[in-house]
Amino acid sequence: MPVFSLEPDRAAWCEELRALAAERLRPLADKGEPGRVNRPLVAALGELGLIGRLFTSGALDLCLMRESLARVCTEAETALALQGLGAHPVAASGTAAQRERWLPEVTAGRAVAAFALSEPDAGSDAAALALAAEPDGPEGSGRWRLNGEKCWISNAPEADVLTVFARTTPGAGARGVTAFLVPADRAGLGGRPLDMLAPHAIGTVTFDAVPVTCDDVLGETDRGFRVAMRTLNLFRPSVGAFAVGMAQAALDATLAHTTGRRAFGGPLRDLQAVSHQVAEMATRTEAARLLVYAAASAYDEGAPDVPRRAAMAKLLATETAQFVVDAAVQLHGARALQRGHLLEHLYREVRAPRIYEGASEVQRTIIAKELYKDLDAAKEAGA
Repeated sequence: MPVFSLEPDRAAWCEELRALAAERLRPLADKGEPGRVNRPLVAALGELGLIGRLFTSGALDLCLMRESLARVCTEAETALALQGLGAHPVAASGTAAQRERWLPEVTAGRAVAAFALSEPDAGSDAAALALAAEPDGPEGSGRWRLNGEKCWISNAPEADVLTVFARTTPGAGARGVTAFLVPADRAGLGGRPLDMLAPHAIGTVTFDAVPVTCDDVLGETDRGFRVAMRTLNLFRPSVGAFAVGMAQAALDATLAHTTGRRAFGGPLRDLQAVSHQVAEMATRTEAARLLVYAAASAYDEGAPDVPRRAAMAKLLATETAQFVVDAAVQLHGARALQRGHLLEHLYREVRAPRIYEGASEVQRTIIAKELYKDLDAAKEAGA
């Protein structure tokens, strides 16, 4: 598929998603309690088949879903994405028993999933995580006790099941991490909500000798970092798609406002300073969209440069969205700062994606590392 355009059926699907978001999902989102999991909204996403599509479609469709929903209802987009992020490790690395137990519940919107990677002292440097999986019994017994804390975990502490990354081999960096699938009713599991700038369900998760066994392992022992990176490589371009959706919503609002608002004897759109700013907003948004689509297509095709492309897509799209939303606020003036205004909402929402799933600085590090790796490989091949 050309990365510069969408096929007619995909374009029509995106329009359908936006209509569903406006008619079915927006009303449910408006009834939700800030800072809490909106279970009716999650259930609706399941009933519409959108959660299930997360696990049967490719990266490009994931991006199209996130962009389309974000353009109309960021709450619905986020609820969908978090179900995917929390349960993708189960779909990709889980055992048959794990998949049979949890995927039907998650896809139907009956169970809420969480991806528990970040810690108070291990955010962008995920390999530094310290949550300890301590042996519980003789060596090789396949039993551990989890002790420590996770922080800034979406859907915590209300999730029904968590993908938890814990250190099984001290001092081994990324090579000593194991992914566990932990039901929320497991003894010793606790947590508390956090009050964030954008009022999503985000909190801490505490582990007080939480028992896990080899039956809870996702993938292989000490190979959990692969599980995390496999998930993040898929979802990073789609974080960019979320950002593009917000940027487009801000641009749409700005086009309408600058057409209807009159100042200095005519509509704002007739002022060159305004029209040039709108042109810049539109150009950057489209550039970010194309890079997101290209990264997603590369993932779907199994291209070798997915980490670099995914990092580029997330970096450009999230930084672009910040610029576009800020410019939109400036062009709207004080009305955009009123509580409840679309741009006031987007202004709070747009900040976090530049940090989570790898901050912008981390994305630049990944990009540079991949570029130099390619250069060194080329030199070695030519030697």
